[in-house]
Amino acid sequence: MRLLRGFGWFLFTLLLLVFAGVLFARKVSNPLLSGTVSLRGLSGPVSVTRDAWGVPHIRAQASDQDALYALGFVHAQDRLWQMEFQRRIAQGRLSEVLGEAALPQDKFLRTWGFYRAAQAALPALSARSRSLISAYTAGVNAAIAQDRLPLEFRLLRFRPERWTDVDSIAWSKLLAYDLGGNWDQELTGQRVVNRLGAAALSSVLPPYPAGAPTILSSQELNLPTSRRPGPAAAPAGGVQGVTLPADALAQLQTQLAAAASLGFANVPGKGSNDWVIGGGRTASGKPILADDPHLALSAPMLWYLADVQGPTLHAIGATLPGLPGVVIGRNDRVAWGVTNVNPDVQDLFVEAPGAALTSRTEVIKVKGKPDVRLLVQESAHGPVVARSSEWNDSKDRAVSLEWTALKSGDTTFDAFFGLNYAANWQDFTAALSSYVAPAQNFVYADTAGNIGYYAPGRVPIRSGGGTGGATGAGWDGSLPVPDDAAHTWTGYIPFGQLPHVYNPADGLVVTANNRVTPDGFRPFLGNVRNWAEPYRAERILQLLNGKGQPLTVADVAAAQLDTVSLVWRDLKPYLLAAQPRDALSTQALSLLRGWDGNETVSSVQASIFEGWLMELENMAQDELGSGVTLTSLAVLNQLKTNGALCKGPGAATCAELLSGTLTRATGTLAARLGTDPARWVWGDLHHSFSKHGAFGGVGAISWIWNRGISTPGGTNTVDVARPDAGTFNQTHAPSYRQIIDLSDMNRSVFIGTLGQGGNPTGSHYADMQPMWRDGRSIPMSTSAADWGRTQTLNLKPQEAGAQR
Repeated sequence: MRLLRGFGWFLFTLLLLVFAGVLFARKVSNPLLSGTVSLRGLSGPVSVTRDAWGVPHIRAQASDQDALYALGFVHAQDRLWQMEFQRRIAQGRLSEVLGEAALPQDKFLRTWGFYRAAQAALPALSARSRSLISAYTAGVNAAIAQDRLPLEFRLLRFRPERWTDVDSIAWSKLLAYDLGGNWDQELTGQRVVNRLGAAALSSVLPPYPAGAPTILSSQELNLPTSRRPGPAAAPAGGVQGVTLPADALAQLQTQLAAAASLGFANVPGKGSNDWVIGGGRTASGKPILADDPHLALSAPMLWYLADVQGPTLHAIGATLPGLPGVVIGRNDRVAWGVTNVNPDVQDLFVEAPGAALTSRTEVIKVKGKPDVRLLVQESAHGPVVARSSEWNDSKDRAVSLEWTALKSGDTTFDAFFGLNYAANWQDFTAALSSYVAPAQNFVYADTAGNIGYYAPGRVPIRSGGGTGGATGAGWDGSLPVPDDAAHTWTGYIPFGQLPHVYNPADGLVVTANNRVTPDGFRPFLGNVRNWAEPYRAERILQLLNGKGQPLTVADVAAAQLDTVSLVWRDLKPYLLAAQPRDALSTQALSLLRGWDGNETVSSVQASIFEGWLMELENMAQDELGSGVTLTSLAVLNQLKTNGALCKGPGAATCAELLSGTLTRATGTLAARLGTDPARWVWGDLHHSFSKHGAFGGVGAISWIWNRGISTPGGTNTVDVARPDAGTFNQTHAPSYRQIIDLSDMNRSVFIGTLGQGGNPTGSHYADMQPMWRDGRSIPMSTSAADWGRTQTLNLKPQEAGAQR
């Protein structure tokens, strides 16, 4: 995020001096890790034992509420700035502390109403959930009252307000945005249709390939035959939409840019992997469950590993600072993992002239400047995100957004708390019946040997297209549409009809954001262009099905870390047929011949391939403008057919495009790594980049927080590591890894991208990073024998009338 780049060098120097003063004179920001502290709001004693990696093992004696209280306390101890920054994003209150540079972000956040959606969600939750959230909130506030504030608060010279229950829900709305939207794809789709025609839509946004791996087979679909949708029509034939005027498109692009500056961008190849293997296929005879969600890298890291136990709550895994409970992990009997389903749950509607709108004024406070008043309007669909009077009839119209995550009655927190307590498949599915957004692929395993899969969440049923799908003349969600009777949401797919399977016959469920249902079934989850390319799913299946012996945890770990590129496999014949135009291109092409596609840190070929692919992914920019990047699948389709997108300045055919892009790619690599292609080592070019939200773009001090390390992998490898255009940095990655062994839960392992701490001078700020890069893990164990060197902080209830 570049919100602070407007600071002058004088302020840079001042910030450095303040940092030095805090570092050497005052270390009060370090959390209290041992001893005893009395806290108001506890009903009984709680011990917090941090292990050798800083993971807290919480043991509450009196109540589960006390366990969540302690989780809130340790979250705030280690990650208070992260929590503060996240809630200010959700509230649209960044300008209060960062100044007017943050106004575009605040305007976007207030217009969409993320925090208002969180406020509307709280009353819908069960009494148990509200009690646990309130306990967590009390724990956060107890830590704030300790007055051991992180460095960021001191540099920006403000103190955090008290935490609220709504704050504990608000960040989940931003995560739903990051994982559950395709409105930007609708804008790209419209640009394609406007400039190239509807027939070109599949060239830029290709549908999921026929015959590619799907999560469920036709035999595994747990739907009555009479309710199974029929075959899908050709995607381009049913595309219908409304052309947005240039000024409306510009307003929407401004909001996309604001979201991207906050780390919420629809990056090609972003996704996750998870799978579950039945005991019939494992050496132990019990299931193995693996998960590695791929999200934006940040400093501190997104996740916080924790072991939380009360009298009945026993959960360990990945938590999110600011949110109570374990999001991904296990309890004593059940394990679960998640990846993104990518259903189409967002639509842009063009309201009729004079449509009924409600209005409110949002007041944005700006540091050092007058308040800014922002008019926000909503239609029956949702927030008005653009306006224009430049339609063909010159009438003023609003463009509004309908999205499941902004609707009232969001009970997703009930679902996650239910997972923490689940003892079997029945409990698991009962919990998921409350799930709303973002829709996820949940894999399941239990100690009794059962495995399963469910894809919960609200998925709209669109009028004119059957159950959320598209007929040849229907509405498939690819483009903005008019607000009329033919374009409405008529409800949501019933929970029992969502894709699921329990104990599949082949003992294996693999998800990698790929299509859920097989060919021959209408894409009832929405737009056929939403799913990720099939390469990760195909490679995982190759690795797991290709083992001749029963699978072990080590086999699963090796699959998670696999860096063989199936994209290279498919593009190889076309790339190797290129005609080089210079000596450097000739050398590079020679190095690619015979390459096995393994993108290790020591690979030279990975640098050449990814640099070349990066150039090829820009082939549509002369037709559609800068910012439009093709997927590797779209590139492949163009090369296979000598497609029209190959043609442009300096290239009349795909063959000429290949030669030109190879020249540009090798020129870039030579400028970065020297003129000897044999020295173009991938690890010298490709680094993870974990960036601090507020100060990560302030050049003079960004080094204090930002972290990077050379990394393997590339575009659509299982260990996903797509390089960013221009920098070759890896900004999205497996943000957390877990492998859960149901034969002995304490032999399970997990790891994060950086470390548990939020203090950049602390020992646990980035101690996990080398382990994460190298594929090592730490024990996901509730047994003290596995924790290594420990420190224990005892929390006890404050006596009535006692002072802190």
